[in-house]
Amino acid sequence: MAMSPHLARLRALIGHEQILLPSVSVIVTDDRGRLLLVRHSGDHDGWAVPGGAVDLGESPARAAAREILEETGIRIGEPRLLDVLGGADYEVTYPNGDRVAYVTAVYRADVADGTPAPDREEISELGWFAPQQLPDLNRFTAALLRATGHLAG
Repeated sequence: MAMSPHLARLRALIGHEQILLPSVSVIVTDDRGRLLLVRHSGDHDGWAVPGGAVDLGESPARAAAREILEETGIRIGEPRLLDVLGGADYEVTYPNGDRVAYVTAVYRADVADGTPAPDREEISELGWFAPQQLPDLNRFTAALLRATGHLAG
């Protein structure tokens, strides 16, 4: 789902103005230590860690499990909170002009069940990458991986 009904109602009121939005980002690793990264449909800014907004009444940990299932079709084990991040590196302007300042709860999780596949709605492509051989990352993801020690520099 691209935008929750709650967020759609807010956008109808405030238009493209910047909004502070709670979100989750999930660093999923496999048994070889590789990271699962995704490319968002229509997004040419680079690869990203999967995740998304926390819905009304939903815990961040539940949002992490839901977002991974929706975007990749896999179920994750118990997500472990690594950090909560925000600031300029986590501000995004979408192609339609919507501006968001994310505060993201970053989790680490393992695959519990399933084989990852892009949902073809939000995610056009996904892949496993060794930490020393990461592809071009979007600004948000590069900052997140640096902050959590998964990317040098």
